[in-house]
Amino acid sequence: MSSLFEIPIRALKGVGDKKAQLFHKLGIDSVGTLLYYFPRSYEDWSNPLSIADVEGGQVCCVKGKLSATMRESRLPGNRYMVRAEVSDGFDAMRIVFFNNKYITQMLKYDTEYLFYGKATKDFSGVQMVSPEFVLAKESADTFHPVYGLTAGLTNKAVQNAVKQAISMLPLKVADPLPDFILEKYDLCGLRDAIINIHIPDSPVSLQRAQRRLMVEELLVLSLGIRSLKQQHKEARGTNITADFTEEFLSLLPFTPTSAQRRAMEDCTRDMLSGKVPMNRLVQGDVGSGKTAIAACACYNMVKNGKQAAFMAPTEILAEQHFATLQKLFADTDIRVGLLTGSATTSNKKKIREALAQGEIDIIVGTHALITDKTVFKSLGLAVTDEQHRFGVAQRSKLLTKGDDPHLLVMSATPIPRTLALIIYGDLDISVVDEIPPGRQPIDTLLIGTDKRHRAFNFIRKELDNGYRAYIVCPLVEEDDSDLTAAEEYGAELMLEEFSDYAVGIIHGKMKYQDKEKTMRRFASGELQLLVATTVIEVGVDVPSATIMMIENAERFGLSQLHQLRGRVGRGDSKSYCILVSDNTSENTQKRLSVMTSTSDGFKIADEDLRLRGPGDFFGERQHGLPKLSIADFSDMSTLYTSQDIATDILEDSPDLSGDKYKGLRASIRRLFKDSQGTMN
Repeated sequence: MSSLFEIPIRALKGVGDKKAQLFHKLGIDSVGTLLYYFPRSYEDWSNPLSIADVEGGQVCCVKGKLSATMRESRLPGNRYMVRAEVSDGFDAMRIVFFNNKYITQMLKYDTEYLFYGKATKDFSGVQMVSPEFVLAKESADTFHPVYGLTAGLTNKAVQNAVKQAISMLPLKVADPLPDFILEKYDLCGLRDAIINIHIPDSPVSLQRAQRRLMVEELLVLSLGIRSLKQQHKEARGTNITADFTEEFLSLLPFTPTSAQRRAMEDCTRDMLSGKVPMNRLVQGDVGSGKTAIAACACYNMVKNGKQAAFMAPTEILAEQHFATLQKLFADTDIRVGLLTGSATTSNKKKIREALAQGEIDIIVGTHALITDKTVFKSLGLAVTDEQHRFGVAQRSKLLTKGDDPHLLVMSATPIPRTLALIIYGDLDISVVDEIPPGRQPIDTLLIGTDKRHRAFNFIRKELDNGYRAYIVCPLVEEDDSDLTAAEEYGAELMLEEFSDYAVGIIHGKMKYQDKEKTMRRFASGELQLLVATTVIEVGVDVPSATIMMIENAERFGLSQLHQLRGRVGRGDSKSYCILVSDNTSENTQKRLSVMTSTSDGFKIADEDLRLRGPGDFFGERQHGLPKLSIADFSDMSTLYTSQDIATDILEDSPDLSGDKYKGLRASIRRLFKDSQGTMN
């Protein structure tokens, strides 16, 4: 099987240079990668309907013969149309083809075909436009695969290429999963899985193929991430020899929670171990005090004679962390610097020189920290904030700036433990599950659009009292009639409901500099109301923001709603979150009522997992993970099975050595090559 990854896609009949380039756009360069390019859906041709049973709007299969002469006609714009009639022996159906000048030669009379397409139905009967068709007697494939395509490449072309590739499979395929695993977990072999994922002969064989390939992909992902963790454990680590935690605590203007203390102790113990570098995730709810935990780790590192780096995903968040650390360490000899992409060339040069000379102890910054120009004198600790905004490769790049530095990553996205094993399998985890005293709970209300104007009045009252507000929309531009778009809605609010107030608009399609500028204006008070998309999910602290209204709340996952809600209630004033939705389905009402009944992010995450499945925790980014082909984290039993198999395999061979796991090692390298560079 591995040799098929070395055969270029051009080796297949009918795939020339031009078509090979189209396959390349889909990430397919070899026969092997084509076989792992799985269908996104299937057309079921196994149960043809009688024409009498066809319903309007139904996508279906009909068996029949041509029952009337095909009629050709010309249309305006030099277009060409052919009408025909198909009979199943009892009733007739019209079929229509456009701009297919060969169709009259392709369809023969007195010959039975299967026609597949979307049927329409009116007073004159049933019709299909441009249906797919095959000879009924030759239709061995009852499930036809449908592939993701790119312009210029047809589904038929991919199907033909896949059939050729399958014919090249050896009779005995080397399976990356050992026999004892296949038997114990009742998994089909790789050859059967590859064939039946592309050309299934029954629903059962398709399900078995999907389960096998999903389990394998999750297993490879899990083992790959554990391999990264093992590589990290083989490093020496930048040892610290003294614990300055109590000294740090005396600098804090508040008493830390017991959860904060536990996380601080975890970090200090890791760095004092003298064995391997710390590799820890601090996972805590919005406002749980994770920055203080990171500051404690930085303090310990600097007091032991090393430097610390603190990387944030946006400039405004980096500036906020810089201001916090400067204030905290104002009466100490610790020097804090700031390095961001928008700084002037001379200022960046000055900061980098000071960093290289060891004149800066803690550097706070954005991606500017991982460029080749940034050099440290003795980096001992790397901290990344909002971990899901950084990929594995970016995290690794920061670690190359020192001699096996310790790593601390922070995330405000509460994730159930099961999923955390997959997302952060290479990290030890500290959970900060307490909110510091003094933080008032945010009152969350669920209303229909009929009460929107009452909500506007309430928002105006808050603005008049000197507070600020957010209104969140799910889309940027109007491409769905029942959704509210940020730009159009923002303009409407400026002109009508909030014409007497300073209103700003921010969304993901704006230039980075414009987004930063708008957030700064809002943070400074120049803007009173911010109309935004989820781009503010990770944002700057605005203590005077006390109210958020979220339109079309049913379109968001609970965890995302919780993240958004965390933008308010960051000061000591009473804060509110208003969810607007007219969706009355039982499931939606149940989901949204969770938001009104609890502010515990971990409870919300568990409920989100139960009601919606795990997709909401990943979105399109997949938290910097390698791109997956078939596993979508939607089947929890498959997720658990892959974890059980990983445990069995590692008990058998902790380092996956020997010929038995040669294929598994190759699969790990292939999956991680794009996100990680190379893997040992």
